[in-house]
Amino acid sequence: MQRLEISTDVYLPPADVYEFLLNFPRYARYSEYLDRVEQYGDGGPGTEYDLVFSWWKLSYTARSEVTDVDEPRRIDWRTVKDIEANGYWRVEPAPDRAPEGVERASEVFFVVELDTESARGSAISIPSFISFDSVLDRVIPKIQAEGRRVVERVVADLEGQQRDIELRIHETPSL
Repeated sequence: MQRLEISTDVYLPPADVYEFLLNFPRYARYSEYLDRVEQYGDGGPGTEYDLVFSWWKLSYTARSEVTDVDEPRRIDWRTVKDIEANGYWRVEPAPDRAPEGVERASEVFFVVELDTESARGSAISIPSFISFDSVLDRVIPKIQAEGRRVVERVVADLEGQQRDIELRIHETPSL
């Protein structure tokens, strides 16, 4: 299992950030590679999401499930198809991170644990003349760049304006 934990600051109270994160289908409008999100449930435990991705010659539909919620602090999830992954969103009050003129701030964490071996084989359809490792080498930088772009767009939407963000990587996978 590989683990990645990233965080950033959002200049809003935790409850506002949590409500935003709970509305998962809107994430598709932030990502170049996420075509759409289909929701099956009310957003609470047991809710499943189909995430339809496409990049280059690859397309893939991931299915995830909300496994637990602790409002307004945490949303736990896991994948339920093909690839073994799980993680959570965690929102913590961060009053010391609020800049001058801003009343409240939160630190938002995204944590994912991924079994990269589970992505090999038939989980993802790769053209036969291309190796999984070469695709992985190309995808990882795309995921990192796309992750930053998505977080910047989410923060701008939440706060109502674009700003530079600091994306902190707490643990880096050895992919």
